[in-house]
Amino acid sequence: MTDLADAIEGLDECELVRFRTQNKARSPMERQLRGRSLWLPLWRRSLGPSLDDLLDGVDIVHVAGVATPPVKRVPLIISVDDLRPLREETHTHQRIAQLRRALSNGALIVASSRSASHEVQSVLEVARQQVVVVAPAVPRVDRTTDGTDLVVNVTGLSDLFMTVVPALVEFASRHSTRVVVLASEELGAKIRANGAGVSVRARREARSALAGARVVMHLSDGARFPSFAIAALSAGVPTIARSTEINRELLGGAAILMSSYEEVPETLESLWCDESRRSIVVAAGLARAADFSPVTAARAYVALYRDVVRGWVP
Repeated sequence: MTDLADAIEGLDECELVRFRTQNKARSPMERQLRGRSLWLPLWRRSLGPSLDDLLDGVDIVHVAGVATPPVKRVPLIISVDDLRPLREETHTHQRIAQLRRALSNGALIVASSRSASHEVQSVLEVARQQVVVVAPAVPRVDRTTDGTDLVVNVTGLSDLFMTVVPALVEFASRHSTRVVVLASEELGAKIRANGAGVSVRARREARSALAGARVVMHLSDGARFPSFAIAALSAGVPTIARSTEINRELLGGAAILMSSYEEVPETLESLWCDESRRSIVVAAGLARAADFSPVTAARAYVALYRDVVRGWVP
């Protein structure tokens, strides 16, 4: 959201008011929300005081994350980039109930892809016009020109990842390189306990890890927008990802999509050694990454804000 806000301000097409629902304001440019810590438990259920009362003078409110405060006089847009709570919870649990309550009060949900929007509509049992698609902003990163690492980003597939580790380690040994894994604390501890022979780094180190990558593997459960894979494409790093519905929609034709882990050794070998194939994949990746730049996302969101405000009936 910070990258999106910066890009929207750069367009200079609307006046932006920044605020935080879960944390206190961190800079003078952010509006302080009175009683935020008191109201947050209610906002997580789409209850409590109306946010437009605390943000006096705004024409539209846009939130992301676990807090969806109600509004009275202006439209509310909710970005839903993570589908895990919709998959893991039942219809009696908080996230689904929260979003349904917000939708019943006129909110509009923004999904990050068409396939994600279909899943949101199905789980929440809402009409198609209540869910729109706008890709989030993916920060541009510097081009990687001399990377030597195999960087693997793992999100939600810890058990499956452990089964492919031996093949990755064997590949790294043959090519005198190393495997760098971006993982959660839980998976990182599991990898270290197993003595897997790979280097583990925290997700906050993703940018520096990408700067040293020759090839990226993005192993995701398909519940989240593939921001790291797109960042890798923008860095000019050949990228491999699982062939999930979201990845086929967003990465198809730019990243190499695998339907089975049995494809890992051959695919890695090709992307590592075949310079002509690497050049083709890099060019395709750079072109695709431009579709998700902060400026592109900002323009799409400003257009959405205008359409929603224009059609709003209090």
